[in-house]
Amino acid sequence: MPQPETRRAKTSVAQFIAAVENETRRKDAKAIDKMFREITGEKPAMWGPTIIGYGEYQSSTGRWPRTGFSPRKANLVVYIMPGFDGNAALMNKLGKHKTGKSCLYINKFADVDEAVLRELIAKSWKHMAAKYPL
Repeated sequence: MPQPETRRAKTSVAQFIAAVENETRRKDAKAIDKMFREITGEKPAMWGPTIIGYGEYQSSTGRWPRTGFSPRKANLVVYIMPGFDGNAALMNKLGKHKTGKSCLYINKFADVDEAVLRELIAKSWKHMAAKYPL
C-alpha cells in the first residue's frame, strides 16, 4: 500500500508555531493549539510540514491525525473530519468563516465565537473516536 504524503513528522510543534511570521496568526495558532489540547487531551504532533494534528487513526489509506489545524498565510484551517452536515445551526452561530469538505477556513480567531468552535471541534473528535476506536 502506498504511503500518504502527509505523515507524522518529528519537527517541533512549538518551533513551528513560533516561526509563523504574522503575529496575529501566531497568537491565534497558540490559542487554537491550547483549545485542541483541552478538548482532545492529546499532545500535538506535526503532520507534514504545516499540519498540527491531535491523536491519530488508521484508515485504508494510512495513518492520519484524528483532528487538527494549520496556521497558513491566508487563513487558519481547522479540520472538522466528518465535515459540516448536520451542523447548520452551529455554523450559523460561528461567525465569519468559509468551508471546504472537511476544512473550516478562518481569517482570525477573533472572527468566530470560541464556544461554537469548541463545540465543533469536540463533535469532530467524538465522531472520529467512535468511527476509529483505539
